[in-house]
Amino acid sequence: MFSKMIESLRQNSKKIVFTEGNDPRILEATARILKEGFLSVILIGNPDEVNAVANENGFDIAGAEIIDPKNYDKFDEMVAALCELRKSKGMTPEQAKEILLTDYITFGVVMVKANDADGMVAGACHATSDTLRPALQILKTAPGVKIVSGFFLMCVPDCEYGDNGTFLFADCGLNQDPTSEELAAIADTSAKSFKTLVGTKPIIAMLSHSTKG
Repeated sequence: MFSKMIESLRQNSKKIVFTEGNDPRILEATARILKEGFLSVILIGNPDEVNAVANENGFDIAGAEIIDPKNYDKFDEMVAALCELRKSKGMTPEQAKEILLTDYITFGVVMVKANDADGMVAGACHATSDTLRPALQILKTAPGVKIVSGFFLMCVPDCEYGDNGTFLFADCGLNQDPTSEELAAIADTSAKSFKTLVGTKPIIAMLSHSTKG
């Protein structure tokens, strides 16, 4: 399944911003992506620090663009954009500058909003709430989405179930006690995500769980 997705990306390459540029796991993923050549990668962080971690772990990230918010040539434009997007909350230029210099997730979200990146990956070393909050505040939800939810895409080798072993599990960590209406909405949006990512018709099963046996 992933090979089909990679081939699709090769034909229509996207630019993805990774906001945790100092994390070895992110740098390992970057090296693998660049070796396969199916995405353009932007890493957020101090270039000297990012390269030091990459070199220490033996990761070749030579093809990645590394952006330090302190030296970004579009920084003033981003400050203005963030002020405009959050003006209803009283955002000032001084506050926007501080946020963009210290909160790299918000920096990445604003890049996506400004179409300087097609998507963002974050959460390797940040809590889910810290990862989602800027996206919900700035990017908002897609039209018609009734509730925000998350999912895991899992590929099981040599499995006869799912789509040749490919499953999408939702919502595994965001909505703790959804109503029946919210469950239905989550199933609907998750099915659409499956169709987009996997390319086949989804088959939906409603699962239940217990954390106390």
